[in-house]
Order: sequence, then C-alpha cells, then structure tokens
Amino acid sequence: MYYKIKNILDILFSLILIILLMPLFIIISFLIYLDTKRPILFLQDRIGKDGKVFKMIKFRTMFIGAEKMGIYEFKNDKRVTKVGKFLRLTSLDEIPQLFNILKGEMSFIGPRPVLTYHPFKYEEYTEMQKKRFLVKPGITGLAQINGRKEIDWNKRFEYDIFYVDNLKLLLDFKILILTFKNVLLTKNNLNTEETVKKN
Repeated sequence: MYYKIKNILDILFSLILIILLMPLFIIISFLIYLDTKRPILFLQDRIGKDGKVFKMIKFRTMFIGAEKMGIYEFKNDKRVTKVGKFLRLTSLDEIPQLFNILKGEMSFIGPRPVLTYHPFKYEEYTEMQKKRFLVKPGITGLAQINGRKEIDWNKRFEYDIFYVDNLKLLLDFKILILTFKNVLLTKNNLNTEETVKKN
C-alpha cells in the first residue's frame, strides 16, 4: 500500500520541484556552457526496477572524452571540470534526475541505480541481490547515508535489501533527513561517478 502512495508522492513532488527549481536549472546549464560548452546533460544507461534499463540524467561534470583521460579517481579526479567540482560537492549534478522521477523511472529514495555492466550485468546478480530491483532506484538511499563509496558492494547490497524488506514511511523520512544532513556537511555527497570504465 505504501509503495503505491510513494509513487504518487514521487510524481507530485518531482513536478513541483522541477517548476520551483527551473531558475536553478537554467543557471547551472549556463555555467556549464560557459565552462566547457555542450552537452549540458550527461545521460547514462542504468538498471532500474525489474531489471529494465533507462537513461539516468545528470548535469555533466566531466570533460568530453573523459573515458580516454585515465581511470576514475574518487578524489581529485582531473577529468572533472571546474563547475563540475562544485556540482559534485553540493550534489547539484543530481537534480536533473527529477525528470527520471517524473517519468516513473526513479524515486526520491531507493537503492542507487547501478550501471548495466558494473558491478555486474543484471543476469549475474544472485537472486538475493536482485531483490534491490523490486523497487524503483532512488536519488538517495540507505547505502548512501551509511558510507556510500566507503563501503564495499556486498555491504551496499545488504543495505539495499534491508530497505526493500522494510519499506515504510518512517524509514524513507529518516533517509531523507540524513541525506540533507550529509549534503549540508558535504559528507558522503550523493553524486556518483560518470564513468567507471566508459561513459
């Protein structure tokens, strides 16, 4: 029952936020264009609910051709643009995902959407791990407020599965509050890499 209500709230609040944040969308787009021209947005295939692939939308934070400029570094990645560093620090690069939520591909809260090839291809996940795909992926989730990239994939999957098994309003509210706290403290900010092996 709560999952149906959650879907309705996701669409409603994403639409409201898109309207309210439209001036911010325009400002960020303008800054990216001044810094490194186009494209403004970065689209990447991610695995969503029930294993369906969708295009996750972010503001571009890396130089064009970043995949040819070396491997990804969690800190001080030289492929990240000047504006991109600020967007990542504040997690503002994630706000275009409001459109993913509006389209019904994502939720505000849920397991982060994984790449189609990393850490595994969909068919390579165990049946237990695939439980994370029973709900829509989120902009933030339980793993994100508990260390994000500082914890290994097995631990992230544990958090994701716990979330699916205990889906309720109180848990979502707790994740939301701790997410804002972490972002304000610039701790474990939400953004994920644009490239691991390739764009």
